[in-house]
Amino acid sequence: MNNIDPILLSVFARAFKSITDEMSISVQRTTRSPILCEARDFVTGLYDAAGNMLEQTENLPILSFSLGPVCKYIIEYFGDEIYPGDVIFHNDVFSMGNQNNDVAVYKPIFFEDKLVAWSAVKGHQADIGGAVPGGYNPNATEVWQEALRIPPVKVYEKGKLRKDVWDLIFANIRFDMVKEDMRAQTGACVVGERRMIQLLEKYGVDCFERHKEALFDATRRMMEAEIAAIPDGVYHGEAVIYYDGRNVGKEYRIRVDITVEDRSIRFDYSGTDPQSNAFVNGTYTSSASATILTFLQMVNPDIPHNQGMVHPIDIIIPEGTILNAAYPAATTYGNHLCPPNADAISRALGRAIPDRVTAGWNHLLCSLTTGIHPERRDKYVDIFFMGLKGGSGAMKGVDGYDHIGMIDASGGVLDQDYEMFEQTTPHLLLKHEYLTDSAGAGQWRGGLGVETVFEIGSDDTQLVVFGDGDVEPAFGLMGGREGTLNSITLELPDGSVTKPRSLDLLTGLPRGTIYHQCAGGGGGYGDPTKRPADLVAQEVRNGIISIEAAREIYGVVVDERTLELDRQATEQRRNQQHG
Repeated sequence: MNNIDPILLSVFARAFKSITDEMSISVQRTTRSPILCEARDFVTGLYDAAGNMLEQTENLPILSFSLGPVCKYIIEYFGDEIYPGDVIFHNDVFSMGNQNNDVAVYKPIFFEDKLVAWSAVKGHQADIGGAVPGGYNPNATEVWQEALRIPPVKVYEKGKLRKDVWDLIFANIRFDMVKEDMRAQTGACVVGERRMIQLLEKYGVDCFERHKEALFDATRRMMEAEIAAIPDGVYHGEAVIYYDGRNVGKEYRIRVDITVEDRSIRFDYSGTDPQSNAFVNGTYTSSASATILTFLQMVNPDIPHNQGMVHPIDIIIPEGTILNAAYPAATTYGNHLCPPNADAISRALGRAIPDRVTAGWNHLLCSLTTGIHPERRDKYVDIFFMGLKGGSGAMKGVDGYDHIGMIDASGGVLDQDYEMFEQTTPHLLLKHEYLTDSAGAGQWRGGLGVETVFEIGSDDTQLVVFGDGDVEPAFGLMGGREGTLNSITLELPDGSVTKPRSLDLLTGLPRGTIYHQCAGGGGGYGDPTKRPADLVAQEVRNGIISIEAAREIYGVVVDERTLELDRQATEQRRNQQHG
């Protein structure tokens, strides 16, 4: 391509990333809900005038590719009626949104009276109306029982607040903090606009357009090279979705045929089961985003995240399937279909690129508590991020990541600060630590899960449970063992004990109820008896593996008193195991 400066090309790429990073910092520092400022359940992005992705900062991977499709829809929806100073809200899952609670802000960027780009932020809001505080209603069968639908709507037009539209939206939302968080997201879009205009003032629109297209083309070639390293063929994978919240014993299968051919890859879900008549369904955008983020784990991590990256990827998800439910289905659960979707993809491509796929990740089992804070007398809502997910799967040469959290979330120990948890809710955290023997054994073990206990601090607390991590453990690969299951147990002040299952909605839980959750580990990779004995002994001393598991599974004998490795006994034990 003529008139392309390779150094300037890199400058533009890094500038775009710097802008979305700054937008991300703005959101984290100015939002009020812990879901945003603590768990970072949001994504920031820049798009060109046509809605093509320039760059993004993915705090929550499942949201990573959810902004672009809506941007294109907004451009088509408003046509010529897009003006400087406009601010547009959107969450509607039936116009390319991914989840009702994930509300996006879009701001067109004009330079010299011409639309040149868009800045956008999408974040999970603490409430979005509907029948249940917090937005998760396991009893929902249609979208109106879940949330306030927001198709593309201008809350600012030509720089002026449309007070009537603003008041209409927030009159249907329970928590005042949502209003403040949407202002914060709007502010982050303004940050993106300012930085983009500064970039254009320095280099000009023509230079920007030329180098943007060159950047897309270079990124496309990088992705094509990664795909070319996968043997051509058709690869089939499946995974199961357990229980839809309404039909006990009902299971749904995700079926994907992955075709690799001519430096392109196609994910075809045409064989996936039809949508449910209950709460568990996905949207095209959430499911396609899950597909892309799973595939990105198997390719060069240095590929820039712009439109060129997704150009060689084709995703077919027929409407009416459980991954792309048709109007007016309930779909809030859709983001949480990412883990079984990822399992299906990993099982398919594991036969083609076994060295680049991971064993299974621990599946989600999540809880959301809402109620009235007894001291402040205000409403609170909390998605218990610190305990909802265990470890990731191992892969050849690498152990799984301990307590990484959801494949569709930022995950890990940084998800929720202990002190902030206790400040924003009335609950008291009693325990949060890695869970011994939770990781799937292997030459490379899975990531560890966690054990968490807290005391509920409000009367008449509502608890929603969702996820299927208590049904199927994370699978192992190449002789690796599976991880452990998740569980939630509630001990009430009267001494009674209950174990809620997925998609239960419990109301009236009293103050003093003890919430106990175990999140399992990821699957292991390879024969456990090939794991270095010294490393196993060290992990026994660190409480990661028990003495019993070390002996029975890994074939490693550790002295119970000194916790030192018994090399002779270990050699004998492993010889016995190998027959």
